[in-house]
Amino acid sequence: MQTSSPVLRRLLPGGPGQRRPPPATVARVDLDRLLGTWYEVARLPSLESDGPWTDSVDVTVTYAQDAAGRITVQTASRNAKGRMRRSEVNGRVQPADESGAKLILRFFGLIRGDLWVIGLDPDYRWALMGTPSRKRLWLIARAPRIEPEAYEQAMAVAAAQGYDAVRVKLTEHPAAKH
Repeated sequence: MQTSSPVLRRLLPGGPGQRRPPPATVARVDLDRLLGTWYEVARLPSLESDGPWTDSVDVTVTYAQDAAGRITVQTASRNAKGRMRRSEVNGRVQPADESGAKLILRFFGLIRGDLWVIGLDPDYRWALMGTPSRKRLWLIARAPRIEPEAYEQAMAVAAAQGYDAVRVKLTEHPAAKH
């Protein structure tokens, strides 16, 4: 039974009002292979990236290891609604468990978030990452675009894990060399 009413969807079996198990992660992530620069290929829209005054394009995520051995993360983007102004956010990443598939992100010393790897190309060409709440999802890759088959595979994983894959938005990379 399909319904467009958010109230009814919460009450129907399987709707947002029912608790469902958390998404499954990949079995293992080699954090050394995660290091380097990734391009955001697609994302679930969010207020920070797709709000009334924001349209994030040329989004990159760079994971690095500092001198103390900690993993840092830098997310950089340009705002297509703001004269292509560049912005970046820096933080730290730590594994939440020994699998490396559940990560804890910390920004500004105040903001903490969980980021789970739910899909991963065996050769680390792309990774599908989401929050356990399923409200946020990112497809990142080593290049600004991936093969259509790989994109479809990632979206099938997202949908199977309960993410709203239909709403996923491709990220534009106008500055990338084609």
